[in-house]
Amino acid sequence: MDYYFLLMIALIISFYAQIKVSTTFNKYLRVPSYSGYTGREVARMILDRNGLHDVRIEPIGGQLTDHYDPRTNVIRLSSNVYNGNSIASLSVAAHEVGHAIQHAEGYFPLILRNNIAPIASISARFVWILIFLGFLISPVLLEAGIILYLAIVLFQVVTLPVEFNASRRALYQLDSGIVTSSEIGPAKKVLSAAALTYVAATLVAIGQLLRLISLSDRRN
Repeated sequence: MDYYFLLMIALIISFYAQIKVSTTFNKYLRVPSYSGYTGREVARMILDRNGLHDVRIEPIGGQLTDHYDPRTNVIRLSSNVYNGNSIASLSVAAHEVGHAIQHAEGYFPLILRNNIAPIASISARFVWILIFLGFLISPVLLEAGIILYLAIVLFQVVTLPVEFNASRRALYQLDSGIVTSSEIGPAKKVLSAAALTYVAATLVAIGQLLRLISLSDRRN
């Protein structure tokens, strides 16, 4: 019963995090930066000052779909960020550049996450099938599903330091002549709200893992 309670708390935090990131992003999306730089310009500026001239910047559809792809060395920014000159746009762009800097420096948690990512992706495809079959056919399949789910949990846990570090790098870069001192506070709020979603996802994953272990014990 305790596992269900923990999972419920994690789901509530996750729901709150989604609302928080959406409201905070939309709030500061309407606040133009003093410099007038767009997210693309800020990303290029930070990349160049760190010697990452080979990293490309491309637009991508959707909202909050921004990401850095280490396989192709490309930063993809959503239209609101790519073309926007708001505090939110600059903050998100700088955060994604933070990942590119991590990659260039060989930041270990990022390397670890990139190595775990393919395993976690495969696990996500088959884990619930194995768990379902485990309840119908054999507890061995259930245990195999739980082992696969461990990869997903590990991926979420390793993601936390990667995202926090990228945000710290972003704030440092923004505070180095890109935004004013009065804009750092709002930028931090945007990045903190985004980080909360990763914390929530990790809590949900851990809560789900504990629930599955509890169900497996009962099944056995």
